[in-house]
Parts: sequence; structure tokens; C-alpha cells
Amino acid sequence: MGGLGEAVLGKVRTRKVKTLAKTVNELYGDRVSTSFEENKKLVREVLEGRFSKKLSNRIAGYLVTLKKLELKKQQAAAAEEEATQAAELSSTES
Repeated sequence: MGGLGEAVLGKVRTRKVKTLAKTVNELYGDRVSTSFEENKKLVREVLEGRFSKKLSNRIAGYLVTLKKLELKKQQAAAAEEEATQAAELSSTES
């Protein structure tokens, strides 16, 4: 799965799941984590039973995905910045 020549497909999520998860992430981004269980507690606390358990779980799962993407982007940016600094340092030493 996901090997050479194979297409890797993402999960299908409804617009409602995505918009609610992004809203929770914007408002409570400091409390969102890569742990599904912690996000599940956060979503239930924030949404206060307005949605079904199934929908709350899907939102919590999507929050995990969003957080992991955010961390990956931060790591890539830090690595790129480090590479540029190393390149500048080596060019000034020459």
C-alpha cells in the first residue's frame, strides 16, 4: 500500500467536519494535540453535546490530522531556515 506506482487516497470528510474542526483549531489551537483522546475530550467540552458522538469523534480525528500537518510544516520551515543559515555561513567563510 502506497508503494511505487500505487495511488494513495485520502479519507473523505464532510464539509461540516472540516469547518467545525478548523473553527475549533482556530479558537482552541493551543489545546489541540496529536492525541485523539485529548482532542475528543476537547471537542465534547467545546461543542457541549450539540452533535452526535460519531460526528464529535470525526472532528477529533480530523483535528489530529490538522495538528500533524501543522507540526510537519513547522519542522520543514525550521529545516529550511537551518539550511539557509548554514549556506550563508559557509559562503561568508570562503
